[in-house]
Amino acid sequence: MPRATTLVRKPAVKSDRVVDTIVLDQAARSRRHAHLKAEAGTEIHLDLDMETVINDGDALRLEDGRLVQVKAAAEDLLEVRAENPLRLMRLAWHLGSQHGLAEITADALYVENTPALAELARGQGCVATPVKRAFRPEQSAHHCDHDHHHHHGHDHHDHGHAHDHHGHEHKHEHAHHEHGPGCGCGHHHHDHGHKHDH
Repeated sequence: MPRATTLVRKPAVKSDRVVDTIVLDQAARSRRHAHLKAEAGTEIHLDLDMETVINDGDALRLEDGRLVQVKAAAEDLLEVRAENPLRLMRLAWHLGSQHGLAEITADALYVENTPALAELARGQGCVATPVKRAFRPEQSAHHCDHDHHHHHGHDHHDHGHAHDHHGHEHKHEHAHHEHGPGCGCGHHHHDHGHKHDH
């Protein structure tokens, strides 16, 4: 089975090299690894070397140089519109915070056709109409990056917090030390030393 390790973007696709066409839905266009069968029967072992999203019109390049062009499948979606653009923006914000997929155009949002999303749209004062069209959501890879940075930032925050806490204890002990020797001061010294050892 021929492997496809390279993706050719639509502007660079040479039509004379295209030997087959494959129709993929949004989920399939986000995969790096899969076994696929094109319209005319060409079997493909998809093994892309990097995380990416395949767009409508891009092509998978087989090892022998042949191209299989990708068409975005029509999917059951909800076309969400609102008289007040702010309502659409609020809905987009809600979807983003839930890591939901949405395609954003100048005057509408397109989301997967599920009862939960239809209810969410209505709850935001929008009108949701079922449609069948290709689904090209905002790149979901950005969510991965966001998670990564958020996680990294969180770790950094914890580190800073621990550092501040240690500094705080140090100052606390120092302040008591200045009060002069005494039972209370010695007790705090002992406590601090114990925490430090732990």
